[in-house]
Amino acid sequence: MKRITTPLTDEIVRSLKAGDEVAISGVVYTARDAAHKRLCELIEQGKELPIPIKGQVFYFVGPTPAPPGRVIGSAGPTTSARMDNFSPILIKAGLKGMLGKGYRSDAVREALKKHCAVHFAAIGGAGALLSQYIVSAEIAAYEDLGTEAIRKLELKDFPAIVAYDCFGESVFKKKGKKDTD
Repeated sequence: MKRITTPLTDEIVRSLKAGDEVAISGVVYTARDAAHKRLCELIEQGKELPIPIKGQVFYFVGPTPAPPGRVIGSAGPTTSARMDNFSPILIKAGLKGMLGKGYRSDAVREALKKHCAVHFAAIGGAGALLSQYIVSAEIAAYEDLGTEAIRKLELKDFPAIVAYDCFGESVFKKKGKKDTD
């Protein structure tokens, strides 16, 4: 297992290959559809973003409320493809990693290669277990979005797999077939 710490650099991203098991520590930001849309609108307008994204990782999650004594509730990954229309814009703006589940579009995979970024996969349905690797959580932007607000999370050895690397390889690719076959 490779241990990596955010923010990610090109050197870290280039060291990761599809299929690598990783333990992620450091700050990541949660972001789903509505937050992605708002961030992309700001980028298109040339305005400042409410959070830093250069070198950052976005976790596609809408966590449940924290039970007593915990920093966050269940925090399992959501389907990554829902962010495919927005991800290339964010990657071009400096986002280095994403964490979710499932396939990514051709446009996202091309952006990962062009801008040296990576997509991690976490196990869906394991949100209660994954929340144990989150040591702090606070709302960072868009509180009005409720569970889809952008949160700043601090992770400690969060388990994931490199699903798509910056070289165009994928854990989903079968010899002679496309990712989605």
